[in-house]
Amino acid sequence: MTTTEGTPPQLLLVGGAAPNPLSVDVAVQALAQARARGLRTHVTNQEATVAATPEVSGAADAASAVDFEDPAGSAKWAAARRAEGERFDVALAVREMAQVAAAEVAAELGAPGNPPEAVRRIRTKDACRAALAAAGFPQPAVRLCADEAGARVFLAQSTGPWVVKPRDAMGSQGVSRVDGPDGLAAAIGLLPNRNPFLVEEFVDGPEFSVEGLFLGGEPTVLAVTAKEKLPPPFFVEVAHVLPAALPEADRAEIDRQVRAALTALGLRFGAFHVELWLTARGVVLGEVHGRIGGGWIHTMLPHVFPGLEFFGHILDDALGRPVELPAAAPRAAASRFLAPGPGRLVAVEGWDEVLAHPGLLYAELTVRPGDVINPFRSGQDRVGAVVVGADSPAAAERLARELADSVRFVTEEPSGAEPSGAESAEEAGA
Repeated sequence: MTTTEGTPPQLLLVGGAAPNPLSVDVAVQALAQARARGLRTHVTNQEATVAATPEVSGAADAASAVDFEDPAGSAKWAAARRAEGERFDVALAVREMAQVAAAEVAAELGAPGNPPEAVRRIRTKDACRAALAAAGFPQPAVRLCADEAGARVFLAQSTGPWVVKPRDAMGSQGVSRVDGPDGLAAAIGLLPNRNPFLVEEFVDGPEFSVEGLFLGGEPTVLAVTAKEKLPPPFFVEVAHVLPAALPEADRAEIDRQVRAALTALGLRFGAFHVELWLTARGVVLGEVHGRIGGGWIHTMLPHVFPGLEFFGHILDDALGRPVELPAAAPRAAASRFLAPGPGRLVAVEGWDEVLAHPGLLYAELTVRPGDVINPFRSGQDRVGAVVVGADSPAAAERLARELADSVRFVTEEPSGAEPSGAESAEEAGA
């Protein structure tokens, strides 16, 4: 399919992928769905990452070194390419940290996209909370703090427990719970940097995320995902189940609130992944993202919605082509991340049996003998994942847990002590 000028439309994938299997798989999938629709594709990324992600460059028609951490520079580069005769019909980013650059590029080109100011708002966690609260959505109290003294003042003025987190990060990096002033120093020490940080009231209740995309500028919810996290003080996600087993009334209220919040925040294009809690006072919205969810949700969704081409549907909509979303099948998917106890890895047992299971949708193991496994405190400490499909959410959750628990990590102390097995649910990825 071509544009009216007789040339194929072109996708600019801003920020490409991060050099890890999940990010690469998402980017390659987006590029493949673009190519299947007759689009040419051009990928930009930081120079070192272009070289570190050859699968992404190889899946595109062209690749250029452009730093997405400089949104204005990305927009200037796109304008210069346009002046040289290159046409970009859609600018899209699948990475969290490239969302602002993609919005700036789209605005510069006059292409479909989210307003840059709306993307900056949701990328700044306290600004997003303030915007949601101003629009009438229940939000936990939050304070931007420059130091421990400022955090102590906020604790004295609010209700605990509290969560200390970076203002702009991902993967639960540096996020921890504190129950009083005595825990502040340790929590601040876990932050990835000493820039101003956030302290907010802890929200008690099961956590979920909502996956969807915009069609015609309107948010369309596809699924609600149930999450399992490590117990406090850390908040790392260890499992997902899609769709969540929820009463229809809860599902409908989540759908209503998420769509209203996205509209209030000024978002209108691409994907969305919205986190929330179900509490005694109802739905409380958490972080809002203008991308598809992580944790292999992009693999789980097509299992539940056979024929779903998530990025392809976004591209079709952006190009004014008709979009018909597939119906959900009576089945579910679940993921579980592997997080054994710390130590130097000697061997992994049971992995071949996991790979042979007929219910497996995806599996990865990112460590090998000799690697040192760190304590599990953020998403960066995961060492693998299993993703499965089954006939129901309960069956999918059970199968994912069984497969993760069947993997045995044999470790030793890094100093060279005798090997020890790590086989329990707590250590093997539960």
